[in-house]
Amino acid sequence: MLWLGDPRHLPRDIPHRVVDRTEDACGIHTDALPVLATDFGTDATHGTADPRHAQRVIDVIAQGVDLVQRGAALALCTAPIHKKALQDGAGFAYPGHTEYLAALAGDVDVVMMLASDQLRVVPTTIHIALAQVPQVLTPALLRRTIEITAYGLRRQFSIANPRLAIAGLNPHAGEGGAMGREELDWIAPLITQMRGEGFDLAGPLPADTMFHAAARARYDAAIAMYHDQALIPIKTLDFDRGVNVTLGLPFIRTSPDHGTAFDIAGQGIANPTSMIEAIRLAHRMAETR
Repeated sequence: MLWLGDPRHLPRDIPHRVVDRTEDACGIHTDALPVLATDFGTDATHGTADPRHAQRVIDVIAQGVDLVQRGAALALCTAPIHKKALQDGAGFAYPGHTEYLAALAGDVDVVMMLASDQLRVVPTTIHIALAQVPQVLTPALLRRTIEITAYGLRRQFSIANPRLAIAGLNPHAGEGGAMGREELDWIAPLITQMRGEGFDLAGPLPADTMFHAAARARYDAAIAMYHDQALIPIKTLDFDRGVNVTLGLPFIRTSPDHGTAFDIAGQGIANPTSMIEAIRLAHRMAETR
């Protein structure tokens, strides 16, 4: 119990300890959650992004990375950021959280995995126009995505030999070249090559039949070719419980699978489930490392 005020108001038979400085309060209980206060200089308004706060938000992210890299925290769980406000207010040069965290960690290669109790899925390409996907999607990028995902599942989820299902790019995985040749020309050959290197891979699979329950039981994570191919199934299966996990970082990072939702800010109707699941998953991952 935390009592704010004069301890003389407490009954004499209740053991208590006087704390004169608020920063000492967390030391009383071993299971307390330390709160690091941040002064943003100006008041915040519900549902409004203030560019004046941008640099402080960026600094807080860097502070969180410093804490986990020093071992002062076991994991980093980030809340959503408003990217345009950071760009307008402080010239934020990254597409999002993930790219900034990768830069802070030494420009490491990372992938974005969406995870829930029902599905883990990784998009190979992320925030680009659909028309650009065939050009951006390369054997080197797909290989790197598979390698980082397999390593992350082993290291952070204790899956000794991860089974990965690889989606095709085209409808029906190209249907023998009738609907596109990427599967024949290089996706299938790359999968065959990596199987020979010891990776447990299935595919290329038609994306429209690889996310039902029986199919999901045959793999530990799915590798999708583009953003919506990955996010539509997990948001359909587990909209409120999906968690964003960044694989490839030298520390654990999770975040809720939603944005800032300024349109409902301050109304008391936001659903905290994804944030709660992100914190819980970060804790479980920290316990298994």
